[in-house]
Amino acid sequence: MTSSMFRIGGELSVRRLGFGAMHLPPAPQQAREAAIAVARRAVELGVTLIDTAHLYGWGANEELLAEALHPYPDDLLIATKVGVAPPNPPHDAAICGRPDFLRDQVEQGLRRLRVDRLELLQLHRIDPTVPLADQLGALRDLQTEGKIGHIGLSEVTVAQLERARQIIDVASVQNRYSMLDREHEAVLDACAEAGIAFLPWRPVHPAVSQATAEIAAVAAELGATAAQVSLAWLLDRSPVVLPIPGTGSIGHLEENIAAASLKLSDDQWRRLDRIQPR
Repeated sequence: MTSSMFRIGGELSVRRLGFGAMHLPPAPQQAREAAIAVARRAVELGVTLIDTAHLYGWGANEELLAEALHPYPDDLLIATKVGVAPPNPPHDAAICGRPDFLRDQVEQGLRRLRVDRLELLQLHRIDPTVPLADQLGALRDLQTEGKIGHIGLSEVTVAQLERARQIIDVASVQNRYSMLDREHEAVLDACAEAGIAFLPWRPVHPAVSQATAEIAAVAAELGATAAQVSLAWLLDRSPVVLPIPGTGSIGHLEENIAAASLKLSDDQWRRLDRIQPR
């Protein structure tokens, strides 16, 4: 039986079905109160991995989670990301991996999340204009200082992952991946081989918006939704997969979390696996 738990970096034990906080709006007040209720309900339902980023509201999402959940339960891991600069007219938002910039965003994340240490800090994107050793070296220095526990990457190739592992211990990779979007299949396989947590973002959307007849058939057989089938397939894909579906709705949240108890038969999983990604 596939374990429902995973130890990120060999240390951070979390339930494999997490929650992506990107869709929680910080304003206006009524929407903020509803978002806080969703975050709290996620923890009530047993979620122990929540994903956020400086990019999400330029820190507002981190502040929202702190308001909702601080002081945090001992078993809750809030992972955040740095490496994108806010828009500065006339300039748009842009990837930025300068060491001083990354350090500043980490310091901001510590303040906004009200913690002394970010247990999992992921580089949101690799900056092609800054040497990789400089970007990861800055995060490694912060790790040495005790401000970061484990370091992860986001939207990387197999080659980038290999290079990064020569510089740091990579605890996680967060790439776009789902049953109908397998562009990063090789990255997932590399993570599985190395025991690195793989956090697929947008794990549900394609299977719901573009549900195939096979997905619909399996959902009908199980009395489940297409989203639940998609998440169940991901959980069975590899023990290193930690899906982080996001929603601003308590109903959708409860639906997603229920997917952790959905059991696909071997035949159902194979039928879903044979679907050609779009």
